[in-house]
Amino acid sequence: QVQLVESGGGLVQAGGSLRASCAASGIIRSINAMGWYRQAPGKQRELVAVITSDGSTNYADSVKGRFTISRDNAKNTWYLQMNSLKPEDTAVYYCFADVLTGNSYSYSANFWGQGTQVTVSS
Repeated sequence: QVQLVESGGGLVQAGGSLRASCAASGIIRSINAMGWYRQAPGKQRELVAVITSDGSTNYADSVKGRFTISRDNAKNTWYLQMNSLKPEDTAVYYCFADVLTGNSYSYSANFWGQGTQVTVSS
């Protein structure tokens, strides 16, 4: 059992910033990758950012140079710093993790947060 709880969304003017966070708890042996995706009304779900256990990062072209993903391994927590926000960034943002879990045996599985709304006004 792994649970992801996220927070930090909100309403901001274009050009402003927000910082979302995601914390994982439960049976966690290790986390291979952590990240965020988003979904806006009428649009396809988009992978926004990923950070792996060695610290390597990848970003969607639409957010490169504006968003930064980081993590605190000791706390099983990761963050998405969103700068220079644009109206087109408006979406529900979901965090996810590829987790090695299990009590008696280990297995890898993906887990998802409940989502946090980010709204950017023009």
